[in-house]
Amino acid sequence: MKFNKWTMGLAAVGVVSLASAARADDTPKMSVVNTALSATTLSGYVDFAASWRPGTDQGGNYYYYYNNYNIPSYSFAKNDGFSLNAIDIALDKPQDDSPWAAGYHIELMSGADAVGVGGSGFAVRQAYLALRTPVGNSGIDWKFGVFDTIIGYESSSDPSNPNYTRSYGYTIEPTTHTGVLATYKVNDIITVAAGVANSSYVNSFTPSTVYESQKAYLASISLTAPDSAGFLKGATLSFGVVDATDSQWLGGGSQTSWYAGATVPTPWSALKVGASFDYYDQRDYKGYYGIGDAGDAYAWVAGLYANVQINDKASLNLRGEYIAGDTSTAYANYYNTMDQWVTRNSGAELTATFQYNIWANVISRAEVRWDHAEHGNAFGSNHNYYYEDYYGSGDKENDFLLALNLIYQF
Repeated sequence: MKFNKWTMGLAAVGVVSLASAARADDTPKMSVVNTALSATTLSGYVDFAASWRPGTDQGGNYYYYYNNYNIPSYSFAKNDGFSLNAIDIALDKPQDDSPWAAGYHIELMSGADAVGVGGSGFAVRQAYLALRTPVGNSGIDWKFGVFDTIIGYESSSDPSNPNYTRSYGYTIEPTTHTGVLATYKVNDIITVAAGVANSSYVNSFTPSTVYESQKAYLASISLTAPDSAGFLKGATLSFGVVDATDSQWLGGGSQTSWYAGATVPTPWSALKVGASFDYYDQRDYKGYYGIGDAGDAYAWVAGLYANVQINDKASLNLRGEYIAGDTSTAYANYYNTMDQWVTRNSGAELTATFQYNIWANVISRAEVRWDHAEHGNAFGSNHNYYYEDYYGSGDKENDFLLALNLIYQF
């Protein structure tokens, strides 16, 4: 075997051996496929929780489907017990800084809180090509495939949220889209996004393509305070809208989700505050399976958030929401937005979450939550009649939750 002079010199001083140099020289060069895989990263998390709702031992309706019907109706609400909330696994090949950069993101999710496209097992939460085309001083970043929605204060990624339980704002928002999304950073302050996707019902996750005209249209704008803004540096203000058409079997109506949100630092560096507003509007719903004319429906949620960073390991996260609306005229909302206790009703929730990171890579949370219905007894039913549970009859107007949450991130 022939060695170059540099290798011979290193061997002479004992830095390398000729045998090891020979093995290295015999190693085949990386192929294009190997080069692409070497840039791929693996990440994800495992989310576990234990919950206790005092006063829910009375059982429920003898119709098994409605046994938990009168616990609060935010997304992924659970009764007493233990839950493997989510297993999330993601593969990424990030884009580089080149004008024509390309990459991909694949994210699979399973568990009680899984969102995305797919049936049993792992759902495809996200799977898209990430491409860039140069425009102006920046470039348009494209997503082609399945991706998270562009609106909302909270994320479908559990570790990214300030609280363990979900908000009512998250509950009435879409979560996943299949289509095309373009994002353009105008400058360091303004970022805009727009896209088109298959029309999908709120929180049903499975796209519908019954008609060529049934599409969802997405748009958002985000403003970020510059360094010159003083203590407000990094503050964000976001606006977004998703407008979609229902699938045929749900009646052929249309729905629009409006969102506005902000996150703001304060003069006290340990404190950040946030606010969100969601408005869900459903129009021209034709009734169950397209029969009859059930009319329109709406719901809105206003939320406030606060984060106090106590030290490097400990933080306190607070959330308060007010919810109102009328979902009684649209039977589809019975399945997809909120339970009937919201019907011609209003309510509120307060959540306090103490987070302390004991173990490396583990988020540890203890949470207490209070849900309140302003009219009537909406929670904790011990009745045995279908219509009483259907219209939200319960035996109390307040619901309390204590929960422990552990999330390992890798």
